[in-house]
Amino acid sequence: MRDSISYPRLRPVDFRPIVRNGRWYVAVRDPLRLSDQTLMVPQALAPALALCDGTRDLRAIRAALMVRYGIRLDEETLRSLIDALDELYLLENERFREAKARALEIYRRASFRPPMLAESVYPGDPGQLQRLIHWFEEEASEEDSIVDGRGLLSPHIDYARGGRVYARVWRRAAPFVREADLAVILGTDHYGEDRSITLTRQHYATPFGVLPTALPVVNALGEALGEEVAFDGELRHRGEHSIELAAVWLHATREGKSIELVPVLCGPFASFMQGDQDPMSDPMIARFVEALRAAIAGRRAVIIAAGDLAHVGPAFGDRPLDLTGRARLKADDQVLIDRMAAGDAAGFFEEIRQIRDRNQVCGVSPIYLALRTLEPTVGEKVDYELCPADEQGTSVVSICGLVWR
Repeated sequence: MRDSISYPRLRPVDFRPIVRNGRWYVAVRDPLRLSDQTLMVPQALAPALALCDGTRDLRAIRAALMVRYGIRLDEETLRSLIDALDELYLLENERFREAKARALEIYRRASFRPPMLAESVYPGDPGQLQRLIHWFEEEASEEDSIVDGRGLLSPHIDYARGGRVYARVWRRAAPFVREADLAVILGTDHYGEDRSITLTRQHYATPFGVLPTALPVVNALGEALGEEVAFDGELRHRGEHSIELAAVWLHATREGKSIELVPVLCGPFASFMQGDQDPMSDPMIARFVEALRAAIAGRRAVIIAAGDLAHVGPAFGDRPLDLTGRARLKADDQVLIDRMAAGDAAGFFEEIRQIRDRNQVCGVSPIYLALRTLEPTVGEKVDYELCPADEQGTSVVSICGLVWR
């Protein structure tokens, strides 16, 4: 075993329970996609992953497994697990850093970031994609569009489940989206570090063409945040879906006409949930909002928060959701929607903190930053939906479409 993994430290990765041939496994996948392979770890060995925090050697991991979980694991099996993690660049070490640097160079040298979800979440052919979007629009009810809008909340769930909400909110926003000369998409960074704000200078492509990144705006934001901080997690743009799913509807709403884009990935605000401070108390977040407001001043800019709301039920580690639970969830969501419509960023965040984010809102930071950038503003809910997240109907994702004036 290489010395660099004697004290293994697991990187932030994607864990998902899965059943194969009647046996439970934990599927471990790299969100940076340095390797396209998925490591299947037997459920009995899963506690070993939690102990790979860089503070223990193999002997200490084996001892902790025995003391904490009553699991006897021989050294050879543990070595094989650690070697497999290292082979797929899932450990924080020099081998991973070299692979990340190579991937980042390739990403930056490319002409654009290609649509990652084409042919899996939506058609890659522009004609077929436009027909799909028109079908969603036909299924949605007709409402008056808004001319004087400044921003919108768009989901980032897949189109199959969220298509109606996407269609209704983008149709309401169509007049000011088509008149805009700059679009800022604040997307949920599902694997970002706490309080992270991550930029990229790479262009985003959709099946309709390439949306050029507004480099002067990105450079101004990068200067405010600090180059190293702003671009440290840039490779996450390659695999993160939140910005892409909004960018496709942006491009479609503009009927294929291009627009300058500012793509921003927004990490979680987990540390703020524990105290009593508003996120704007963080100097870096305050500098970002101030710099963004200055950069879009005088532009016909549209601010897009690409975020979902609650993630509740067994699919997300909770108890099954019953009728009472659904009613409570809708009530909790309505409180947040009221705060968003009032343009109340501080109140929006405080409502989530008061209940310790028990509903696992997957859009806290982009929604909050959109509200701060747009303030003063008011908005209105366009649509709301509970989307199924398991086959039993006991897990849901709630989504909302909202337009800010």
